[in-house]
Amino acid sequence: MISCLVLSPETAGAPPLAADLEAAGIHVIGAVQRGKLVQEVARLGPDVVVCHEPSPDDGLFDALSLLAATTPRPVLLFTGDSDAERIARALDAGVHAYVVNGYGAQRLRPLIHLAQARFAREARRSAELADVSHRFEERKLVDRAKGILMRARQVSEEEAFRVLRAASMHSNQRVGQVSQHVIAAAGFAEAVNRAGQLRMLSQRLVKLFALQALSVPSMPLAESAARVDANLASLGKSLSNATYGDLIEAVAAPWTALKALLAAPPDAARLAEADKLAERMLLQADRLVANLEAGGNGATLQVINTAGRQRMLSQRFAGQALLTVLLKGDAARRAADETQQARAAFERALEFLNNAPLTTREIRESLEEAGRSWTALMQASTRLGGSGGASALAESSEALLTLFEQLTERYERSMQVLVG
Repeated sequence: MISCLVLSPETAGAPPLAADLEAAGIHVIGAVQRGKLVQEVARLGPDVVVCHEPSPDDGLFDALSLLAATTPRPVLLFTGDSDAERIARALDAGVHAYVVNGYGAQRLRPLIHLAQARFAREARRSAELADVSHRFEERKLVDRAKGILMRARQVSEEEAFRVLRAASMHSNQRVGQVSQHVIAAAGFAEAVNRAGQLRMLSQRLVKLFALQALSVPSMPLAESAARVDANLASLGKSLSNATYGDLIEAVAAPWTALKALLAAPPDAARLAEADKLAERMLLQADRLVANLEAGGNGATLQVINTAGRQRMLSQRFAGQALLTVLLKGDAARRAADETQQARAAFERALEFLNNAPLTTREIRESLEEAGRSWTALMQASTRLGGSGGASALAESSEALLTLFEQLTERYERSMQVLVG
């Protein structure tokens, strides 16, 4: 039997709905006031809701709208109101049969069937629309993922789609799901790269400030400062503020102070203060990278993180080596210790990258060249007390930085990272 919940009228003189429904073979499972309509429909699960209201008002339409939005059911409404605006309002509220001056016990069954048929048709159309919308959104995801793969690996659109389809079959997921993963992976990889650049730039700026103190020609400070600002702005736009906003702000705070300090001529006191501010910036940028790595595919992002960290270590080694010459006493000894720690960390990471399974021919060649450049930087660091030593260190550290910039980008664009 069809089960029915009666919405009790707010006025007297209504027809005996419950009795007429039972006589028509409709099982009445209860009667409810409009204030508890949604609650009782959810609890009792009727097939249809029937009500009689001579003059429907906003309260009734609001209750029916809430029902349609939460626990939709076919709704049959008997009324004496033929106002066109309220008819339209009733349809918007989810009424499937709005019967004006047409109540009759003999009409209950066909009108309930009408309400059910219209409800079923609406459900089918909603499902079809949702399916079309889903397919459209999925198509957009596939197109975005193909674009990422095409730019990253310089492949054709057909080849990019072949990669997506192969990954789909391998993982037993739809191509749209794989595409979503590619988009997310590319976003995380770029964010890790940019946050890693902030680490590197904090140390590069100290190196450039020290070279400025020695009157050694080098890259202008303004170029690196602009990169910091650009990366902070990009991360602020691309990452969730609720999740990462505080971490980005924690990097920006010491950067603001460091940026102001670098505008002044370098001397021993300013060099020491710049080094302290850069340490704080490095610490906060490292926390941001760690959280990004944890939020994405840890295995592949770890390799990007490690390659990106080599950029920082190359600049840290060079900067601290210069500070051992420019500073005195405990500050110079501390810089010497930091130089050796940076050297050990760089060499450990280089060994890790050489043994990492995430590799291509390009990556292997870049790592071999990086090893040679690192040797050149070590040799330059031993000549800082002599003529041309600082210039050689500046040149070799920039060459090593360029190599690891390229290498980090190659890891970021690798198929293993993008497709997982």
